[in-house]
Amino acid sequence: MKPSVLVVEDEDALATLLRYNLEREGFEPRLAGDGEEALIAVDEQLPDVVVLDWMLPKTSGVEVCRRLRNRRETRNVPIIMLTARGEETDRIRGLEIGADDYVVKPFSMAELIARIRAVLRRIRPGLAADQLKHGEIVLDRAAHRVLRSGREVHLGPTEYRLLEHFMQYPGRVFSREQLLDAVWGSDVYVEMRTVDVHVGRLRKSLIGEGETDPIRTVRSAGYSMQS
Repeated sequence: MKPSVLVVEDEDALATLLRYNLEREGFEPRLAGDGEEALIAVDEQLPDVVVLDWMLPKTSGVEVCRRLRNRRETRNVPIIMLTARGEETDRIRGLEIGADDYVVKPFSMAELIARIRAVLRRIRPGLAADQLKHGEIVLDRAAHRVLRSGREVHLGPTEYRLLEHFMQYPGRVFSREQLLDAVWGSDVYVEMRTVDVHVGRLRKSLIGEGETDPIRTVRSAGYSMQS
């Protein structure tokens, strides 16, 4: 099961960017645009981590954090405060009211993802496993290693990212455009046929003697990991 992350952020563009990157990294994000919506979202489904903006409409992030810490059902949910308030006194206040970590805007997405994983490892280690498994294929993010039926599969960096993306969404069909955006990035120009070349390399590496092809080609649509 993917770890669920409740993102409480009132800036729509940032919230959308956070959701995209969290999904890409194997999390299941939900969004709330203000403090009241966040509290309702927690009641509906307890998240594994809350990424909480300090300055929010209706109910502040500080108050949301305080309320979550005062309730038995939510007192142990990891909370990462996300805010433009970088003064030491503000950081201390955020930690004193119960936040587990504190990230100051502007921030790098990679740092935030790393902090989410770190807080999960510390508080809920079972959710922070840096492994993806699908059938007999295991992708170990921590060791940057891929195994199939116990044998090591040697992949180039692009093939590794392709496999990681497929394994996060088994059965889902991705067009070449979607794979280019997810694996290469939207700001990099790469020809469509490059996707086919790298999928071919990935297949060649994954398929050993007597093994089936784990990647499915969907005509006129794209590729998917066999579900």
